[in-house]
Amino acid sequence: MKINLVYKALADPTRRDILNLLKNRDLTAGEIADHFRISKPSISHHLNLLKQADLVHAEKEGQYIYYSINTTVLQDVLVWLLSLQEGERKKE
Repeated sequence: MKINLVYKALADPTRRDILNLLKNRDLTAGEIADHFRISKPSISHHLNLLKQADLVHAEKEGQYIYYSINTTVLQDVLVWLLSLQEGERKKE
């Protein structure tokens, strides 16, 4: 797991908002950009960081690229965080 990339991606509120949009359905970059007041190149940059962290998948269909959320990475992060909590319980 690319944990540093995941945390970097999740640290930005715009990227978290993108993930929230994608939890409902797959969207194109243009559909995602329609929800924000920032430039399309900025949205593209955010999407690239999310892809690098493996938090989203991109699939080309015709002339469009559809983005979908990858919950597997989020599940891995949660499992890791919960394992830290379990380690704390053993000390008590």
